[in-house]
Amino acid sequence: MATVNENFLKLQSNYLFADIARKVSAYKAEHPDAPIIRLGIGDVTRPLPPAVIQALHQATEEMAHADTFRGYGPEHGYEFLRQAIVEGDFAPRGVQLDTDEIFVNDGAKSDTGNFGDILGGDNTICVTDPIYPVYIDSNVMAGRAGNFDGQGWSRITYCPCTAENDFVPELPAHPTDMIYLCYPNNPTGTTLSRAELEKWVAYALQHHSILLYDAAYEAYITRPEIPHSIYEIPGAKQCAVEFHSYSKTAGFTGLRCGYTVVPKQLVVRTASGEEVQLNRLWNRRQCTKFNGTAYIVQRAAAAIYTEEGRSQVRETIGYYMENARLMREALTAAGLQVYGGVDAPYLWVRTPDGLGSWEFFEKLLTEIHVVSTPGVGFGPAGEGYIRLTAFGERADCIEAMRRLGQGLF
Repeated sequence: MATVNENFLKLQSNYLFADIARKVSAYKAEHPDAPIIRLGIGDVTRPLPPAVIQALHQATEEMAHADTFRGYGPEHGYEFLRQAIVEGDFAPRGVQLDTDEIFVNDGAKSDTGNFGDILGGDNTICVTDPIYPVYIDSNVMAGRAGNFDGQGWSRITYCPCTAENDFVPELPAHPTDMIYLCYPNNPTGTTLSRAELEKWVAYALQHHSILLYDAAYEAYITRPEIPHSIYEIPGAKQCAVEFHSYSKTAGFTGLRCGYTVVPKQLVVRTASGEEVQLNRLWNRRQCTKFNGTAYIVQRAAAAIYTEEGRSQVRETIGYYMENARLMREALTAAGLQVYGGVDAPYLWVRTPDGLGSWEFFEKLLTEIHVVSTPGVGFGPAGEGYIRLTAFGERADCIEAMRRLGQGLF
């Protein structure tokens, strides 16, 4: 008799963003004329940069001719893109990597969820709270999370990040095996200083932990003192995997491409104490369970690293960060406490008058027709906050802030 993986039955009924979409669709069905502005789910609105479009056209044309046609590609990515990543994203920051430490994927979400495949099922988990839901849910699926008590999971250590501690998480008070860090942070839009990241690297090295570092929003960092990569911290190659995405930087949410860095110095032990190189295991996993990112998409990604591509991506990022600035100023003027929006395209807003996250979500949706994301959906410490994204069209962002300023509070 076939049986189900019962860990999946422990998952909450809906993925956070699916639940939001359902609620918005239901409201829209009842109020078809409501002028809804969506600032909840972090999908981009700007078109792909011209350099990317040109590369897509050229690669597509190559696929039309026998002498330039490409079939199955390497599961870990073409050398032209991996070399561009090494030279473009890391060498300028003083980080030396080999191309075989880069694994091209179809977006950071996939690899942050899948990397646990090569790690022990009895590993303990640590997350900053609030946090991107995939980190939790993928470990629930793997059986590492324990049981849910209505607030959190029994085998997961939560490190709260709130206004009261300036969104700087404390280190776990006990050894923890797998630690998820996301900076600039989704959802709070905040960052960690070099000194704070050094503490996490030192902790991981001391306890033989692995840091799973999501740097999907590093291109939005504006302050020069904030690290863009965990590998800017000495010793990080011995304890950290880093995830990157082109989705929010270059508008690839519809193309799907990113990459993961697995240094060859990174080893994890077996139960008997034998050291195993994770680079080799991840390569083996990918060759078995992943067919690789499409050739034309990888050519498009490589175009980001050209002079024209870099300039165009900076322009796109500048557009969204100007949205963030306008939104931050308007929210503050409306009397709300707002965080983030300086080194990230997310704004983390404290709910007024003691309202719960979902209550404030409903208030914004029904009274001014603005879609947000309830903070509690990102973890227990997210209660009392909502997240807004700056990825909307400028006119929509301005209109949403105008509505917010019309005496709602």
